[in-house]
Amino acid sequence: MSHHRLEARDLSFSYPDGHEAIKNISFCIHHGESVGIIGANGAGKSTLLMLLTGLLFPGSGEVLVGDVRVTKKTLPMIRQRLGMVFQDPDDQLFMTTVYDDVAFGPRNYGLDEKEVGERVMKALDMVGIPHLKDRAPYKLSGGEKRAASIATVLSMQPDILIMDEPTAGLDPKSRRKVIELLKSFEHTKIIASHDLDMVLETCKRVMVIRDGQVAADGEALKLLTDAKLLDSCGLELPLSVQGCPVCSNHIG
Repeated sequence: MSHHRLEARDLSFSYPDGHEAIKNISFCIHHGESVGIIGANGAGKSTLLMLLTGLLFPGSGEVLVGDVRVTKKTLPMIRQRLGMVFQDPDDQLFMTTVYDDVAFGPRNYGLDEKEVGERVMKALDMVGIPHLKDRAPYKLSGGEKRAASIATVLSMQPDILIMDEPTAGLDPKSRRKVIELLKSFEHTKIIASHDLDMVLETCKRVMVIRDGQVAADGEALKLLTDAKLLDSCGLELPLSVQGCPVCSNHIG
């Protein structure tokens, strides 16, 4: 389906202080692809995600979801197709119960309560936390909050999932649950992260961002085992590639 395609054309963006965060980036992501976006701190990863989702608008260039350009006017339609999971779950969880948080999006689009309920329970089932529907979000663990924040996006039934550091701050068991969850999704996925082992495990394609530009774009395994490339971009080889016996058991 054409609307599953996400394209950036000659995208550039500068902050008000003059810092040029994104410099003439172009790429196309097709239906079903799982794409990791990696780079050192300040490389432009989060800015790029915000441009893709219409949280920021480029100084020049454009973002297209299918044939629809991302503009202020098209945002309501775009937000139904693109789902963004923020780095901090507390940015996404603000209601009194998990159920109401997950229901917020569908209710906002005027769906009847029966369909809202069906979407909520389906999303909670997908992330494995239906038993937490009546809990207050602030009482959840870090891993449970992450799952709930992903469910708030899934309830909107987007074509494309965009995630910023989905494993950040998680303990090893919670991190493993999130990785297995990401691997189970059939959505088109774009994942920005410093967790290169997670990216290697969940993404087939990787874009390496350096100083606001695409330094490399290709097969994940090839790029994530290129020590010279990663070093030039301020990154290190994934631990599993360095020969960590525990990590290497989970690759595949």
